[in-house]
Amino acid sequence: MKVALVGATGLVGTRMLQVLEERDFPVDELIPVASEKSVGRKVSFKGREWTVVSAEDAIAAKPQLALFSAGGETSHQLAPLFAAAGCRVVDNSSFWRMDATKKLVVPEINGDVLTADDYIIANPNCSTIQMVLPLAPIHKELGIKRIVVSTYQSVTGTGYKAIAQMNTERGIAEKERPEGDPLAPATSLGHWGEYPAVYPYPIDQNILPHIDSFLDNGYTKEEMKMVNETKKILRDDSIAVTATTVRVPVQGGHSESINVETRKPFTIAQIRSLMASEPGVTVLDDPSHNVYPMPLYAWGKDDVFVGRIREDFSQPNTFNFWCVSDNIRKGAATNAVQVAQLLLEKGLI
Repeated sequence: MKVALVGATGLVGTRMLQVLEERDFPVDELIPVASEKSVGRKVSFKGREWTVVSAEDAIAAKPQLALFSAGGETSHQLAPLFAAAGCRVVDNSSFWRMDATKKLVVPEINGDVLTADDYIIANPNCSTIQMVLPLAPIHKELGIKRIVVSTYQSVTGTGYKAIAQMNTERGIAEKERPEGDPLAPATSLGHWGEYPAVYPYPIDQNILPHIDSFLDNGYTKEEMKMVNETKKILRDDSIAVTATTVRVPVQGGHSESINVETRKPFTIAQIRSLMASEPGVTVLDDPSHNVYPMPLYAWGKDDVFVGRIREDFSQPNTFNFWCVSDNIRKGAATNAVQVAQLLLEKGLI
């Protein structure tokens, strides 16, 4: 089994390597791919070093599977070339998600859509994944009429440079992070050195209601991703979705405040039970003992955590809940590897 990893030196790429190893995915030969300036670098996987190669060399090696996490334009250019060589591509960028000819997959929800004809498979937006996972059984049982979501998204969603910007503003030294994990919190103060800012304003001690670029309708691309991807994954264009996405100065994962109107009446006990029935969802909902999901708790885990589940008294058939997930794992790397595992189970690689 030859597996190419495009974007192997990036934040999500390094997590993909970790998840592949944790899940004992059968990789006989790893083909790490990165930008031209990174060719020749080494990455560690399963106790050995692998040399980063160019995309051209990776395609020539004829891998059966390629995991992509290198941005939309890279996916646009390279994914069809890998696919033409007979390689299944699981792409983490936004480029293919709303293409009508490509599947957008959260394995627990709609893994059944994958067929032998699918050579480029899209991984959904991180914020969408963690929202639709607990909502899928509710939609199946009660029907979802409307979703209002506000996100509180970690700087890790922007990558290494965003972590550097925040920690530079905090005066935290890169060398003082626990070794072996770029997302782990630093242990003391120091100095990061000179890093270019990736946000238009400081992120430490601040909140930015701005993720991705603004569109003519006043929403950002990130907000419209949540609107459109939710309908595609849940296979229901009638669901009304509105989103406000916000960047917050945390590293543990993304959080979301979600208001849901259903077509049928429910009890809160029923909502808790339906959410708990979904694989990959953990209910943490005991406010009387201060039990509720938090980014610090979700960090490094694959589950989506839900809590603060309560009725919305302002209108019928509506409830609120709080949702947290590690956006680099289930929101990106883990979901992509789960898609690869599903392809393997179906005999497609």
